[in-house]
Amino acid sequence: MQDQGRSKRKRTGGRRRRSHKKTRHQLGRQPAETTVGEPRFQIVDSRGDDRKVRALSTNVAQVAIDGEVTEAEIENVVENPANVNYVRRNIITKGAIIETTEGEARVTSRPGQTGQVNAVLVDDE
Repeated sequence: MQDQGRSKRKRTGGRRRRSHKKTRHQLGRQPAETTVGEPRFQIVDSRGDDRKVRALSTNVAQVAIDGEVTEAEIENVVENPANVNYVRRNIITKGAIIETTEGEARVTSRPGQTGQVNAVLVDDE
């Protein structure tokens, strides 16, 4: 299981001693790895009285063009700085460059956390 708690190592590189076991809110989950395709969502309970909507796959993005927001269809992933293999697998994360009907856009939202893809049109220079 992944640990969302404090690091096991100090800034100096020395190890920290564990004072207690992992608690429930420190446990991590598998990443959503949102793909391009027919929209599929999953509702996940989060800490407190909150819920997260995970986008497992989606083909729609809200693209901002000079202050105006339009809905565009996602065609594929062009570039993803998070992982080079995500481009091949068409996985959308924050910072990914996606090809839309409006042109190339950079994702500004976190689809695995919010369930939607917000993007800003990229100027080709």
